[in-house]
Amino acid sequence: MDPSNPYSKEVQLACLTVQRAALLTKRLLEAVDKGSLDKSDSTPVTIADFAAQALIIGAIHKVFPEDEFVGEEDSKALRADPELLERTWELVSTTHLDDKDSEALLYAPKSKEEMLDLIDLGARGKCSLESRAWVLDPVDGTATFMQGQQYAVCLALVENGRQKVGVLGCPNLNLSTGRLREDVVDRDGYGSQVFAVAGQGAWIRKMGRGALLAAERIAQRPQITDPKDLDFVDCGSATSSNTPLHARVASKLGAPWPYTTDLWAAQLRYIAIAVGGCNALIKIPRKASYRSKIWDHAGGMLIAEEVGVKVTDLAGNPVDCSMGRTLAGCYGMIVAPPSIHGRLVEAVKEVMQEQTP
Repeated sequence: MDPSNPYSKEVQLACLTVQRAALLTKRLLEAVDKGSLDKSDSTPVTIADFAAQALIIGAIHKVFPEDEFVGEEDSKALRADPELLERTWELVSTTHLDDKDSEALLYAPKSKEEMLDLIDLGARGKCSLESRAWVLDPVDGTATFMQGQQYAVCLALVENGRQKVGVLGCPNLNLSTGRLREDVVDRDGYGSQVFAVAGQGAWIRKMGRGALLAAERIAQRPQITDPKDLDFVDCGSATSSNTPLHARVASKLGAPWPYTTDLWAAQLRYIAIAVGGCNALIKIPRKASYRSKIWDHAGGMLIAEEVGVKVTDLAGNPVDCSMGRTLAGCYGMIVAPPSIHGRLVEAVKEVMQEQTP
């Protein structure tokens, strides 16, 4: 990355805090494996969400106190449950990077009350045309997180409605097969981190317990014109997506189906396109009123764009990140190389018109 990049400070801080939060999630899974936390209820997921959100916001807020934060969690459940609060605080207060110089760059809350207040910063923030906001999803893929499968720690900087920095920590990412798979996980290390800066490209690095490791630039995705070269990522168990209509779009194009990669976490589908063997994604919502939460897409969208893929709504319009806590102006999504993106837009339009009574 160009060291003169105006976002170099933000990138370093974001990458470090995501790595620390990823380490926290790994510690929690180890506690489950050892039997000190019950896997049968939602407690481990809840602790991971709260603890990671507190650490991420704490580190960023200390350096950029005027910035806003947009996160899914608020502290109500913790304030109402002393045992849950204690377990969350124990994890937050004892998670550190092994490298002292790196850890020194990352602030952490000094008390339970400060931790709760930091979590609430995320619950109050929103993106707008006048804001500089950090959008975070501390654990994207909570169901697969508990199964020891793929999940992501997600952080993005959205400035005046535009993504500027995106960092996704993928603690179980394992690309040994050349393709991102739910069950093919990194059992010996800490996965990988994928990050991008607007106009500067995207990178991938291994994650560890200490200082940031060297990053490798991700090559641009090949441009394709033949629908037979489309390689979709999707989620068959997603309740918000109309997968049968996705299949009809593929059939209309003459593209391969069923899809080759099935991933629960929305952000991991962008990683599958960037480095995991796929090159396209369609999301047709089941309900006309459905709109995605911004933390399920910010950062991942930027990574996809920085490897040469086009991201739009179903009508082919750019995704607007300035409309609060959701992608309110974005109905559905199409992600594909620009060379074939227009054909997907037309096929989706035809399929949806066929659905209209």
